[in-house]
Amino acid sequence: MTKISYIIKRSGAIVPFTPERITNAIYRAFVAVGDRDHHQSEELCKKVVIDLINQFGEKTIPSVEEIQDTVEKVLIENGHVKVAKAYILYRNERSFKRKERAELASQPSTNIPWAKIWHILDWAVDQGVNTVEGLNQRIRNGELPEIVSNCELQYEIDIENAVEMIKLRKNIIKMVIISGPSSSGKTTTTIKIGKRLERIGLRLRTLNVDNYFFNLEMHPKDEFGDYDFETPQALDLSLINQHLLDLINGKEILVPFYDFKTGMRTEKLTPMHLADNEIVLIDSLHGLFHEMTSSVSDDIKFKLYLEPLMQMKTASGDYVRWTDLRLMRRMLRDASHRAYDPTKTLLHWHYVRSSEMRNIVPFINTSNYIINSAMPFELGLYRPKLINEFRKWVETYKTDPLKVDAFNRAQRTLQVLEEVLPIENDDCVPLDSVIREFIGGSSLAY
Repeated sequence: MTKISYIIKRSGAIVPFTPERITNAIYRAFVAVGDRDHHQSEELCKKVVIDLINQFGEKTIPSVEEIQDTVEKVLIENGHVKVAKAYILYRNERSFKRKERAELASQPSTNIPWAKIWHILDWAVDQGVNTVEGLNQRIRNGELPEIVSNCELQYEIDIENAVEMIKLRKNIIKMVIISGPSSSGKTTTTIKIGKRLERIGLRLRTLNVDNYFFNLEMHPKDEFGDYDFETPQALDLSLINQHLLDLINGKEILVPFYDFKTGMRTEKLTPMHLADNEIVLIDSLHGLFHEMTSSVSDDIKFKLYLEPLMQMKTASGDYVRWTDLRLMRRMLRDASHRAYDPTKTLLHWHYVRSSEMRNIVPFINTSNYIINSAMPFELGLYRPKLINEFRKWVETYKTDPLKVDAFNRAQRTLQVLEEVLPIENDDCVPLDSVIREFIGGSSLAY
């Protein structure tokens, strides 16, 4: 049916026209208003394509903005006003984010925990690891064991601080939320906090929200057409809220089971209730997303946020980006534990990051405490494991208009890896380090 072959991106690049991306965008708008009829999204996409052909013919190449205008028009003409509103709101949000990035130099972001970052930067300067060259020089001097020890100590201090804050409110707190973007170190941190709480007679009881995913065919998809597990709308938020409220009120719930192999939430139900000394734990990317736990008063929650807040400059004067650090962590973890191709991790990271910026990062300053999981020495560990892959990606994607984001991330990260000295042996890393979550060899049971 499709006679339109290409579109013009905002960058001016001309790329192949993919109707499935329109379907996915429409479906995401339906999901936002509580409807999950994918067939209806497909039918509306067909109408959008017909409208585009009528407007532009076979030879004219429409722009992304013109296609989005047509989607809005078709939704309204077909009686889907609420869906059109959700689509417009999302479109406006994306536009605002682009403008916000352009203005970042003149207007500080409210998403950044400035006080915490200042403390980390001050520590990095004292340690001489606030630049890649400073880190390299200390490694040349044979000081790697000392660097590792001091980094681990700062992380453990953050853990202790969080536990002490929970302890002070232990008679009030009924829920602990441990949140943060992908590969921020939530699993290791949760284990360490849980062990310390047990020493004072408290026990974390996990409500695994992964079991609350909708069936796969009801999931929104990303731009590649893959099912999007990164968005909170993939979860049955209503059921999560009901179960949380029941647990805190002393009731027993029946936890569903989600089978990732079949993509189905089955009838296998597990009874769960809280003992007097138990606190319900939400360990989730989207734990701070208000709609996930809106049924529970903030007064009885302790909200913890994790991020590798590394404060280190490269030779060019740019700071190492936290998102690039987490990208490398996730590549190593997924390749080791999930047999997942690192190339796919890179290609999909743009959509992971997009979801983070909408549903995770904006809530960082609503947390009660922030833990920094960055270890300056980890860059040296990642170099020998990943540098050849990044060189390959830079070469492969440098002329591909569809892979601009992947190329930019690969090129930026490659520059960091080429600058840092390699650390070939990880014997200096403690077996219970948060870094072991990504490079393997942990003594902790994940």
